[in-house]
Amino acid sequence: MLTWSAFPFMAAAAGGLWTVSVAAMYAAGWKPRAEVPAHLLFWAGMAVLTIFILGLWGSLDRPPMRTLGETRLWYAFFIPLIGYLTWRRWDLKWVQAYSILMAVVFLAVNVFNPEIHDRALMPALQSPWFVPHVIVYMFAYALLGVSAIVAVKGLWDDRRGILKKQILHLADNMVYIGFAFLTLGLVFGALWGKEAWGHYWNWDPKEVWALLTWVVYLAYIHIRAHRPGLVRPALWTLALAFVVLLVCWFGVNYLPSAQDSVHTYS
Repeated sequence: MLTWSAFPFMAAAAGGLWTVSVAAMYAAGWKPRAEVPAHLLFWAGMAVLTIFILGLWGSLDRPPMRTLGETRLWYAFFIPLIGYLTWRRWDLKWVQAYSILMAVVFLAVNVFNPEIHDRALMPALQSPWFVPHVIVYMFAYALLGVSAIVAVKGLWDDRRGILKKQILHLADNMVYIGFAFLTLGLVFGALWGKEAWGHYWNWDPKEVWALLTWVVYLAYIHIRAHRPGLVRPALWTLALAFVVLLVCWFGVNYLPSAQDSVHTYS
């Protein structure tokens, strides 16, 4: 079993392996066989972080999903996977490099600004819906985090007159999958709320911002489906949607109306 005292060493190992993996990826150029070390280093980094998460789960005797720091850990786990799959599917190395950078940043934040990680679960969190609810949301956040940088890249390319359909296709796919997981998160949360508090929906500030996040990404999907020619408004919507997502994830904690919320990381 592993505790948070081992986290700086595990984080440094995972981050170091991923960083060298990115360097090896670019050094390989466009030769698939030369990319083998990059793949091996990437999966070695994933293995290190996986071992830590499983070890922490065992030492805490609960899922490590209770605090904001623990959710950052899951985000740092998922976003490199999204970047890697994007690299393999569309051969977009810059997306993989960005994903690794974000993962390293989130790991570093947890090293230098740790939360109180040993909190026990309150009765409401001792539910079979707790783990799937957090997992699908963190996976959705990772997907939509990548879609945000794709939107920024698309806006920059559009300004220069070199926007490619590949960028729009990638953004669409990220949002479609991420939106599906956001929807699952809302459904799981509603079922969890019914079990824990007797109501599917309570209009809690966290719930309201989760719904707003869902609506903004739905707006992007609507624009792309019914107004495909409005590329710039769609990309702006996608970029700004991630700001709403960040408010939902941890910005709600700082809202006065959310101080008594049962959903904040407090």
